[in-house]
Amino acid sequence: MSDSTTDNPLDDPAADPFAVAAQAADDIARLTGVDRHDIALTLGSGWGKAAELIGETTATIDATDVTGFGRPALEGHVGTLRSVVTARGKRVLVIGARTHFYEGHGVRRVVHSVRTAAATGAKTMVLTNGAGGVRHEWHPGQPVLISDHINLTAASPLEGATFIDLTDLYSLRLRDLARTIDPTLEEGVYCQFRGPQYETPAEVRMAKAIGGHIVGMSTALEAIAARQAGMEILGFSLITNLAAGIQTTPLSHQEVIEAGRQAEPVISSLLARVIGAL
Repeated sequence: MSDSTTDNPLDDPAADPFAVAAQAADDIARLTGVDRHDIALTLGSGWGKAAELIGETTATIDATDVTGFGRPALEGHVGTLRSVVTARGKRVLVIGARTHFYEGHGVRRVVHSVRTAAATGAKTMVLTNGAGGVRHEWHPGQPVLISDHINLTAASPLEGATFIDLTDLYSLRLRDLARTIDPTLEEGVYCQFRGPQYETPAEVRMAKAIGGHIVGMSTALEAIAARQAGMEILGFSLITNLAAGIQTTPLSHQEVIEAGRQAEPVISSLLARVIGAL
């Protein structure tokens, strides 16, 4: 058990993060009564209602009751873990507790939820976020598939001489499946910045110049950890605003929350249908 004010085993440099994740998975099994999950879903800003639509929630637990998890620092993240069973009988671990890199707790804690999900048995990782759009034709409230990412955090969840191939990190198979649910879905390359400040117009122009279409502060590090764990990955961004220099008005977190609130019914239904097809 841990929170932001107590000792977290992942803060010990000598700790094995995979052993901590295994303990967290044991905690989840004990607290939910579910021994194994098939799919994991991390809910970013604007995606919260999907948890209600995926299937029947059989258990909801406070993330701080699970080894290595802390309290969410950001409005829009619920701080719980749910076990949900879909109509097809798949078990989904819904993660409402996300640690962002900008919180300063280190990469191990950022990716702990992903490693825990893998330790519960999940083979598919669905990562969602709220983000800024670089393409002028996109609009707030639009869901976009992540086709690839650019990690601009200068960090990695991989430790030591650990070499992981990221060629097909965001599964083409799963993106194609998502487009069978909504053929209008567009896709783009996600750039993870360190944050917590929003990107400057010059940084957005840089992201565009190097091939980015979406800018945000999560997801890339988690995706790398998911690949290391052998999971198949699907990524969704909700465009909550156009990025600095594309949008003419100042950016604000309240704008992000409001865009997510307005889009939530539509995107949550989409996400639930995609997960139901997995």
